[in-house]
Amino acid sequence: MRRTNVMRVVASVLAVGLAVSACGEPPPEEQDAGGEGGKEFVGCMVTDQGGPDDKSFNETSYKGLQDAEKDGAISEVKIAESNADSDYKPNVEEMVAGDCGMIVTVGFLLAEATQAAAEANPEEKFAIVDFLYTDPDTFEPVEIDNVKPLVFNTHEAAFLAGYLAAGQSETGKVATWGGLKIPTVTIFMDGFADGVAHYNKEKDKDVEVLGWDKKSQDGQFVGDFSNSNKAKQISDNLLSAGADIIMPVAGPIGEQAAVAAKDAGDASVIWVDTDGYESLTKYQDVILTSVEKGMDVAVQEATTAAAEDSFSNEPFVGTLENEGVSISPYHDFEDKVDDGLKQEVEDLKQQIIDGELKVESDAAF
Repeated sequence: MRRTNVMRVVASVLAVGLAVSACGEPPPEEQDAGGEGGKEFVGCMVTDQGGPDDKSFNETSYKGLQDAEKDGAISEVKIAESNADSDYKPNVEEMVAGDCGMIVTVGFLLAEATQAAAEANPEEKFAIVDFLYTDPDTFEPVEIDNVKPLVFNTHEAAFLAGYLAAGQSETGKVATWGGLKIPTVTIFMDGFADGVAHYNKEKDKDVEVLGWDKKSQDGQFVGDFSNSNKAKQISDNLLSAGADIIMPVAGPIGEQAAVAAKDAGDASVIWVDTDGYESLTKYQDVILTSVEKGMDVAVQEATTAAAEDSFSNEPFVGTLENEGVSISPYHDFEDKVDDGLKQEVEDLKQQIIDGELKVESDAAF
């Protein structure tokens, strides 16, 4: 499916806004590194804006490196936090200059800096979360020998969340909004809208989606992942327009949707990237479910493979079938969601896995 060329799209977005080998037994200090029997191998990460405690994609990706260290696959973790677009290139270069066995870059906006560093340093190994390089003319995937893409078809899980939201809504209006209008954001919104549309078709209902029109690819966006005030305003406006369930796709500022829902008292939120019930503990009572991306597992596996000298640049594509994407448990809403609706969501999941139900997005992989 169509993917946008890195050089063209990243430029437009910015405009708006060794494996260590050894012979024989390692020395004692190397044998003890990284947990039980870990080898000397440093896993490095460059975050997108929001940092490793954003309760979203940076934090989940960072957990993958931490898990690799905890399991003894690597000996050390290094991280460079990006606070602005201008940080991407120097942060990646800082990791290249360090003693990194694998450099993981997190997010679509780091694609250009990652590609430049990878091509200039062919001996270095990279993995990038949420980006697949493509040819600008054919839109076919383009391999970079030392870069492994870690991407996720989140529209599949978001479809289930949209169907759930439509069935759970009391007002007949649900909503979604995004941080930046980039494919890794709109793919969630596409799936959500399609899930609502499928519910309407199956039930002969007319639940309305506010904040996103899949056909026109137009909707509500903050313009970045840092403006909490605007995020709160958008959330309040959507609630005032009648929505009682909101799915923000905006990293850390998505929390403002939970704030707005809690203030409203009769609304709920669908979180993204990670299980919001676990990460937004102050707002557990308004978290209906979450659309999860297994970024931690993908990062851990890619880093461990590099440490074991079995690095591959073959893209990892998370799907419902391989459990790379999923929806979270209903937690506090377990008794509030009708059992029949729960079963319908499970049935739809299996239909997607079996290929009986096609879920599409121009941003899919």
